[in-house]
Amino acid sequence: MRKKIWDLYAPIYKQAMKADQRIYDFMYSRIPEMIRGKVVLEIATGPGLLAKHVAPAAKKMIATDYSDGMIAQAKKGECPSNLTFEVADAMNLPYADASFDAVIIANALHIVPDPGKVLNEIKRVLRPGGLLIAPNFVEHKGTLGSRIWSGILRVAGIRFEHQWTARQYLNFLGNYGWRVTFSKEMAARIAMMYVECERNDGV
Repeated sequence: MRKKIWDLYAPIYKQAMKADQRIYDFMYSRIPEMIRGKVVLEIATGPGLLAKHVAPAAKKMIATDYSDGMIAQAKKGECPSNLTFEVADAMNLPYADASFDAVIIANALHIVPDPGKVLNEIKRVLRPGGLLIAPNFVEHKGTLGSRIWSGILRVAGIRFEHQWTARQYLNFLGNYGWRVTFSKEMAARIAMMYVECERNDGV
């Protein structure tokens, strides 16, 4: 995962995501109800769009990104008073065990070198009975449009380290000890599988 690429694209990332506004509207509507009154961590917040929309429902929210440039963009403009932005590495989170009631990581597991390690870090910082919200792009080769968009991103220097089908993604989460409690596949330039999970400590 090349940090400089995300620093470079930080100023235009918000504009690039507008074509998939429908799936973001769904998350803006659902996630606040799932995190209401909770202490929340977001990983890979990018320019902070999701965090700024959902944070008012939380008790407290920390939104992080690996890219200094993304965090700089996130800090611009109005921000809910209970929301802070921090630079952090998803594979080595700087937070104590059992610090959060909920963790959100949206559209990022497919671009990190070791998504299993990220999931284990999330499990570490999440309290027993905590919630993981992990929507992610899937079916990268599912349609002509998704293949074209994936190709454009590769040319731009954005690499997908992992490409799952919808079913493979759900199985991947299960293999790392997460029980899916809700999922919804949504059409977009690249299809997105919205997923909510709870820790399955028996795995």
